[in-house]
Amino acid sequence: MTTWRMPIEGHRQERLWLAWPTTGYTLGESEAEVEEARTTWSAVANAGAEFQPVTVVVNPGDEAVARKYLSGSIDLITAPLNDAWMRDIGPSFVIGDDGTLGAVNFVFNGWGDQDWAEWDKDQHIGRVVAEASGAVRVDSEMTNEGGGIQVDGTGRVVLTETVQLDPGRNPGWTKEQVEAELTRTIGTTSALWLPRGLYADHKTYGTRGHSDILAVFPNPDVLLMHRQDSESHPDHAIARTNREVAERWVADTSAGVEILDLPAPEVLRSEEGFVDYSYINHVVINDAVLACSFDDPADDRALGILREFYPGREVIGIDARPLFARGGGIHCITQQQPAV
Repeated sequence: MTTWRMPIEGHRQERLWLAWPTTGYTLGESEAEVEEARTTWSAVANAGAEFQPVTVVVNPGDEAVARKYLSGSIDLITAPLNDAWMRDIGPSFVIGDDGTLGAVNFVFNGWGDQDWAEWDKDQHIGRVVAEASGAVRVDSEMTNEGGGIQVDGTGRVVLTETVQLDPGRNPGWTKEQVEAELTRTIGTTSALWLPRGLYADHKTYGTRGHSDILAVFPNPDVLLMHRQDSESHPDHAIARTNREVAERWVADTSAGVEILDLPAPEVLRSEEGFVDYSYINHVVINDAVLACSFDDPADDRALGILREFYPGREVIGIDARPLFARGGGIHCITQQQPAV
């Protein structure tokens, strides 16, 4: 039986995957909202295509409009879509101990059966992408999304109690059951369970606590964690508690990991209320990092920190405010396929 391991994101990659916004709140209703969505998704895809192959899954009938926005070097494949959050609807790629490419196909149910979500089409995208990539499909009965797991490539994973233990996702599951399934599918040997996600991520269109906005391993020796400096923002206390939990995990497991902060932007609110803007939600690709920017005074500092931890890679800031307004960031709309 093949033993699978999910490599760290900085592992050399074969391809970057995205999905094209087609309907619903992600695309928007007004002409301005539609243009904003298409422009933002294509900005990420086109930036990625400067460094490696990119494939975008498009809903039938959207091929022509997608091609207007996307670089000619980007491959398109057609499959029915409800939404465009490839990190969550697509598979999580792994590598077997025999060098085989695997694609873990978790159950997807609209981020915990949320009443606004539709997933009759998106629940099949894991299989579609797995087959298109030529990977061995690794099916799982656990409901999970790629944005809910952050790995260091050696077996450590960052989870949240509000995602994998969500009654809307995995009713009755224990931490031990979740960890056992992640051991089987992505090679987990140690799990850092954070209590919950950021404030806005628990509101409408949120994920109920994805870890890819909370913490990231730029390398196996460092864990970068989101920090909110303003005590007036509810994320100040949430991030502080998450850091305390992470510090105890390091001490209890002798992980040998240094925990460092990646401060949030200075802006605290949008028209919708408190924002969960986070620089943690970047994607690492071959020779580059596609990073969230927010037209904020803190952007330069954050991108500088990322350059420090990703030496030899070009750090490219892309305005992610349209993504966060729709419930995610750059990491959420991408999925990397490692080279084997």
